Amino acid sequence: MTLRRLAPLLALAATAACGGPEVGYRPSAQILPRHIRSLALRPIINKTQQFGLEDKLVLRIRDEFLRDGRYPLTPESEAGGVVWVTISRYILTAIQYDATLAPTAYKLRILVDVQFVDHSANQILWEEKNLESALTYPASTLRGGLTEEQAREQIWDILARNVVKRVVDGFGSVTGTSERRITGDAPSTEPLSKPEEPLKPVVPAPY
Repeated sequence: MTLRRLAPLLALAATAACGGPEVGYRPSAQILPRHIRSLALRPIINKTQQFGLEDKLVLRIRDEFLRDGRYPLTPESEAGGVVWVTISRYILTAIQYDATLAPTAYKLRILVDVQFVDHSANQILWEEKNLESALTYPASTLRGGLTEEQAREQIWDILARNVVKRVVDGFGSVTGTSERRITGDAPSTEPLSKPEEPLKPVVPAPY
């Protein structure tokens, strides 16, 4: 075999000896269809009992889309795709207490559902349920502590980034939380208080 014929085989052997390019399964990202070049953001639906959450979150998501810049925001009548966001759960839990049983630390969890609608086809392309953002923080009575409002402000930033990343970068860029892992919604099966014992007679040995 001539040297000219051996050259490709030697190059292949050298590449294999050095480890070669990494070979593996890389699924293609499920990004937006090509005909969608602009987006609209629907007013956010708030299914929780906390008033005014939707106003703060929609402003953060809008700012994040503008900061990303890949898809301009337009009125819904002119948009190729429409983003629907629903705030589904708001869970605030005290997780630490002091000696007087006053809360000293909290955990705040906010979950949203995201749907993306192809405006021209009037069809839901995908739905990502239970995108979650959580923050554990010390009570505002402690040094460096936060109020509930300050904790929410930090969560809005995280949720806004996750929503935009899910829309623009496609499936798998962020993943919602399984509903089986969500706690705090089901009513407790334990009694709220122990049954009271019968009152003892004031005079145990009456006349």
